[in-house]
Amino acid sequence: MKILFLSRWYPYPPDNGSKIRAFNLIKHLASQHEIDLISFVGKSIKAARLTAMQAFCQQVNVAIYRPFQPSGLKATLGFLSTKPRAIIDTYNRDLEQLVLQAKSQNRYDAIIAFELDMSSYALFFTNTVKILEELEVTTQYEQYMMQTQPLKKLRWRLMWWKKSNYINRLLRDFEGCTVVSEEEQKRIQEISPTYQSIGVIPNGVDVAHYSGDFGPPKPNTLVYSGALSYHANFDAMQFFIGEILPLIQAECPDVKLAITGKRDPSLAKKLPKNEAVTFTGYLDDIRPTIAQSWISIVPLRLGGGTRLKILEAMAAGTPVVSTSKGAEGLDLTPEHDILIADETPAFAQAVLRILKNNDLRQKLSQNGHQTTQAKYDWQIIGQQFTEFIEKILDKKRAQ
Repeated sequence: MKILFLSRWYPYPPDNGSKIRAFNLIKHLASQHEIDLISFVGKSIKAARLTAMQAFCQQVNVAIYRPFQPSGLKATLGFLSTKPRAIIDTYNRDLEQLVLQAKSQNRYDAIIAFELDMSSYALFFTNTVKILEELEVTTQYEQYMMQTQPLKKLRWRLMWWKKSNYINRLLRDFEGCTVVSEEEQKRIQEISPTYQSIGVIPNGVDVAHYSGDFGPPKPNTLVYSGALSYHANFDAMQFFIGEILPLIQAECPDVKLAITGKRDPSLAKKLPKNEAVTFTGYLDDIRPTIAQSWISIVPLRLGGGTRLKILEAMAAGTPVVSTSKGAEGLDLTPEHDILIADETPAFAQAVLRILKNNDLRQKLSQNGHQTTQAKYDWQIIGQQFTEFIEKILDKKRAQ
């Protein structure tokens, strides 16, 4: 079949969670079907990045994304609309023209809108199967529920009302929708109780890519992979460095923590000061840093989806200590694949258990790697996604 993939993120290089997902889904689809890609890019793109996706896609076209400007005219007028302001403000005429051009030149069997931002452009196709891929709402819902000040609560309540009602109306025009976890699926079903075609397609990892020899693990080293610009990552590091790390240092003074991801100095300065913490900045290849660490910590308290950082660490053979929230949506067995702890003392003790116990470290390393290989390799996840689309197409043809 011929598929048009509309992506909010240009998939190459696959260096953040959304790009990794888009890249691997396209790669798998392209092994069985013909794919055209229309994508946003953050800025003008080099020929090498276009060529990389042309290895999988028949056509690749891009438009420059213009970020949400809350104080801009379009966004301000968006207060009067029932649509979310960000959807209104970031709507892009250049990308619209690329979509209309593709529609006039090709006949597609399916349109995949990768993330909510791309849904508006898929609506130009009225008689074609449309899939809304990776619909995520939990993060905004949690932010709304966290508000305690009356005015902020009212503002977030309006934002949540707009988004949930927009999604409820939107899904009527999409034959299928995918989410990355059962928790997200439940949230979407609350928003749109009559909508049935929701597929749970979790995130995955290229296990072979993370299975090389990246050097021996360095004793008493911890890693957290995630840009601080994402509020859930910042909250996690504020929690860990401020409350958990001192408890670990009391019993293991030479412990070190590396935080990877693009470094924003202004955000780093807002974190508690601790000489054991280093910021690596953006890494072209994150695998050695993960594989050489004794433990990957995931002290997340906010956010939705499933955590690629956990799957990447387990694929590399690095034991993981996570909160329940951090491991949400992953089919993992505590004490076998991963250690789970939510309270400050318990999380610190879980880290210390691994630091002090070589047998536990080896067990979690081996079991985690085997579990990702059996359940979360992109070959498996990609096939689940392909079968979901094919099932919807078969149903459409039978009507």
